Amino acid sequence: MKALVELYVQQFKTTMASMFQYRASLLIWTIGQVLEPLVYLIIWSIVSNSNGGSVGDYSTRQFAAYFIILMVVNQVTYTWIMYEFEYRIREGMLSFALLKPVHPIHSDIADNVSSKLITLPIIILVAIGLAFGFRATVSPTLLNVALFLPSLFLAFLLRFLLEWTLALSVFWTTRVSAVNQTYFVVMLFLSGQFTPLTLLPHPIQIVAAILPFRWMLGFPVELLLGRLTFAEAMTGLAVQAAWLIAAFVLMRLVWRTGLRVYAAVGS
Repeated sequence: MKALVELYVQQFKTTMASMFQYRASLLIWTIGQVLEPLVYLIIWSIVSNSNGGSVGDYSTRQFAAYFIILMVVNQVTYTWIMYEFEYRIREGMLSFALLKPVHPIHSDIADNVSSKLITLPIIILVAIGLAFGFRATVSPTLLNVALFLPSLFLAFLLRFLLEWTLALSVFWTTRVSAVNQTYFVVMLFLSGQFTPLTLLPHPIQIVAAILPFRWMLGFPVELLLGRLTFAEAMTGLAVQAAWLIAAFVLMRLVWRTGLRVYAAVGS
């Protein structure tokens, strides 16, 4: 454990220095992270105002709170590994990573967390400004906050492991753009990213409760907004933990299977 901690300390120092070399790229990426939920916020605010000030059980101000919190949650949980693995295989970079005495996932975790440490303060400042601008209604209790933090941590781990595992599909095909796009379209509708899940038809809500997407985004948002009972919150945390275990087992299985068929390409 001590060696692993030291490894992460050194990895964080390296990746933080690397991230600061790409400040413009990080800024552009951060703007993209803000624009998407902002567009949804504006759309649903317009729909709500034209519908008498509410849609379903969400008022205009509650829509604002939902998408502003979603923006922060998405920033904490997002990964970009699915886009990079294809490049690693095609250019032969994975072969060098496999020569190192540690699993490549540790480097990816450090990269991901480092980018968040740099960009999250900007996202929080933007979220505060949007909350005042759209007069968002949110008044979480101490219990909501206390449960939100572990749910956010579990959501990050779950999303990272699932998307890292999905990235491993490149072992069988060096072009995974179609796989990535399919994944993101499904996630858009079943995670609560496009609209609160309670506004969707009941059968879709059931599917969203079964699949992991809601537990990576929508659930922490609903939790902080106080829209879940204590029993629902604890059940949700248990589901997140169960999916996390399943994702870890799946990642290990796909990684070992993928290495058996891996053929180095590139230079």
